[in-house]
Amino acid sequence: MTSLRSTRHRVNAPARLGALLSCVALLLVLPACSAYTAPDTGMAPAGLAPLRVNPPTPDPRIGLAPGLFDAGEAGWNLRLISTTPPTERFIGQTNSDLAFTGNYVIQGNYDGIQIWDISDPASPQSVVTYPCPASQSDVSVHENLLFVSGEGLGGRLDCGDQGVQEAVSHDRLRGIRIFDITDITDPEYVANVQTCRGSHTHTVLEHPGDDENVYVYVSGSSTVRPAEELPGCSDAPIEEDPNTALFRIEVIRVPLADPASAEIVSSPRIFGDLVAPPTHGLAPADLVEIEEARERGAFVWEVRGQPRVMRDRQVTELLEQIVEQRGGEGPPTAADSAALRAMIPQLEAQIPARGDSGPTQCHDITVYPHIGLAGGACGGYGMLIDISNPEAPFRLSEVADSNFSYWHSATFNNDGTTVMFTDEWGGGGSPKCRESDPMEWGANAIFTIENGEMVFQSYYKMPAPQTTLENCVAHNGSLIPIPGRDIMIQGWYQGGISLIDWTDPANPVEIAFFDRGPVDAEVMRSGGSWSVYWYNGVIVNSEIARGLDIFELTTSEVMTQNEIDAANSVTLTQLNSQGQPIFEWPATFALARAYLDQLERHNGLDAGRIASARDDLSAAEGMMGSARASALRSLADALGSDAGGALDSAKVEKLADAVRDLADAG
Repeated sequence: MTSLRSTRHRVNAPARLGALLSCVALLLVLPACSAYTAPDTGMAPAGLAPLRVNPPTPDPRIGLAPGLFDAGEAGWNLRLISTTPPTERFIGQTNSDLAFTGNYVIQGNYDGIQIWDISDPASPQSVVTYPCPASQSDVSVHENLLFVSGEGLGGRLDCGDQGVQEAVSHDRLRGIRIFDITDITDPEYVANVQTCRGSHTHTVLEHPGDDENVYVYVSGSSTVRPAEELPGCSDAPIEEDPNTALFRIEVIRVPLADPASAEIVSSPRIFGDLVAPPTHGLAPADLVEIEEARERGAFVWEVRGQPRVMRDRQVTELLEQIVEQRGGEGPPTAADSAALRAMIPQLEAQIPARGDSGPTQCHDITVYPHIGLAGGACGGYGMLIDISNPEAPFRLSEVADSNFSYWHSATFNNDGTTVMFTDEWGGGGSPKCRESDPMEWGANAIFTIENGEMVFQSYYKMPAPQTTLENCVAHNGSLIPIPGRDIMIQGWYQGGISLIDWTDPANPVEIAFFDRGPVDAEVMRSGGSWSVYWYNGVIVNSEIARGLDIFELTTSEVMTQNEIDAANSVTLTQLNSQGQPIFEWPATFALARAYLDQLERHNGLDAGRIASARDDLSAAEGMMGSARASALRSLADALGSDAGGALDSAKVEKLADAVRDLADAG
């Protein structure tokens, strides 16, 4: 790891050619699309047997056949239950994030939302297709409310699909839409909250102790809208305008008794005095592409010190302008192309400098109310944020890393002792899992949380090389409640989905996967897993181009049925992955047996003692009433005595507690 630094937060600091050059430069920079003290890290004691994994060889993900709905598939330790294509209205449009309520999954789409009934995971049923364009339709739920992000310039307040053509329009929606889904088959649009930069993503915070409101943290990564469209909006540097819309997030308070009165209550400047983070250069494959482009006569220019191939759209627009300026007609000539090449130094000079300041906005924020912290993935930095006061979050610490290109999202482990950040190198629209791409780029970075600081442990990247026809990089995922382990399912766009065991944060390992071949055999078209989350025993995947997938875990050398059953005993009523819930396991025999399986896997307790404990547990299960309770208490006491001499004493203590809870449950 290079150029990584972690700093403690100190103060929460509040002529036509010329026009053409300026326009091109602007197009270039627009985006494509209570203080808390952590407990002990819980890292496994030395001497435990490592997790041994034997993935299939050769990797079946390599060489899969292309196709939209008929691509080749490969899976390991996951069972695909169903694949459901988008409803007709949304075929060909980008599916985005997911939220869950009851038996329903709500799937965002750049053209609106889809709601599916997954009561029968083998046969999801479409409940609602609700057209309402506004990229990227990030979705979240709270009780009977649905929140949807809108950032694109074409989104309308009335959900119309005609777009917005004017540069300034009071019909434009850039912010948060609020729907009442009391009747989920008929969402009612009740309010919207406009923001200066729109909402690329948002996070719903259900704050402990506040039953009257829910809070929405808004991250907007686009340009600032004109003040003529929304008063008070400014994109001036903070030195010139202390009220600038840059360098801040928005906090919306939604009164649950009157959601239509939702409003922005604060705009915390959590970025403070951050400076520009370190960056890396181009990957080997990118450099080869640049040279090949030069050889075939493409237009290559320097953008902030790095060569780039000029986009076809930019080339076309520039050549058309050159033809018009000389009074010509018809297609551009060789002389016009030569004139454009001569213009390149002028174009490069018009590109705004990156500057010395840090990020002006987060991409995504994951709140974990149970520990009073949020993980902010904020472009050039990963942050720990104190959310004890929901209206005044502030930065505790931050990390920057030259191996990371774009800090995208964050996930805590259930204990709140470790946090994993993702890097969306290439913005999600590029093939960044090629064989020659560095494994530290476009990966995850794992940190332990120690006295409010983040301490780097390791990187993880989906290990199967993908083709140049597959957009691939780290994206959204969630924890799976396997007791005693940190297990995360994660989407990698056209790299498929990967199940990661990061219980040992210094040694994350893949333990399951699913992948398909490229969407198209000739050109790269967007597809793959935007986000994949565990919800009440199933794993639900939002496939950008292909619809909705549902999976389940299968038993393997690294996952027992007891562990799966214990995970499936956790039942949620709703889930927003960015509003991370704490997992708590009910007292079940599967939970106790899951801990025994883990102790056996890692040699954490004497094998003979494990065998006798299993026998005692089975015998107690066959008893009734007070006899069962007495047998279980005796076993729990014995296991408590065993813990002191066990290699994995902490796990034995968890086992003893689980058995004691069984006894108390009657």
